[in-house]
Amino acid sequence: MQKSRLDKFLINQLSLGKRDVRLILAQKKVKVNGEISVDMDKQINKFSVIEVDGKTLQANESLYIMLNKPIGVVSATKDNIHKTVVDLLTHPEKESLHIVGRLDLNTSGLVLLTNNSQWSESLTQPNSKVPKIYQVTLQNKLTAEYAPAFEQGMYFGFEDITTKPAKLEILSDYVAQVTLVEGKYHQIKRMFGRFKNPVVQLHRSKVGNLELDLALNAGESRLLTPDEIKNIKR
Repeated sequence: MQKSRLDKFLINQLSLGKRDVRLILAQKKVKVNGEISVDMDKQINKFSVIEVDGKTLQANESLYIMLNKPIGVVSATKDNIHKTVVDLLTHPEKESLHIVGRLDLNTSGLVLLTNNSQWSESLTQPNSKVPKIYQVTLQNKLTAEYAPAFEQGMYFGFEDITTKPAKLEILSDYVAQVTLVEGKYHQIKRMFGRFKNPVVQLHRSKVGNLELDLALNAGESRLLTPDEIKNIKR
């Protein structure tokens, strides 16, 4: 998340010179997140609550939303052809949100959106290793040889990469649950493609410790609870 210095923020917001800003800080008139600040170099971000003489200059709310994405909706903020996940939202601040890990057009399930880039990066950076769980329906029967191949990882020559170990559990003859800690291009479909077994349906049910709320119908969304935001990576 982009940070800036408190003195620069006050200079821009109050149209004051540096000397005047230094004075109001010394007079203990400035609060950051409810606490008096006298440090001109203090680092703030867009979610820092800034007050001067009891007047609030900034109080942006961080938003965290889960959406049950339907098939046929694109994981984008804008698209000229398809309906987007943002189009499905009803929150008045939806235009300020970005997507935390995309799903393909024909994949359904849990999509997260936020305006907090630090939070989203903590979930999507390659070294974060946050697991994502998918239910996969296949065209052909599953066999015992699938799980070891997923666990070993697969080499994709086009990108010259080997996938990280993935966990596959067979739920029934044609349905598997797959856990990934990365998200390469069409990774699940390509991994099953090694067995010449087309994916018929793909649904994401969980990211980290956060499960898709079963009360949400396709296309519906809700705000995350404080506990869900805090515990998603635990």
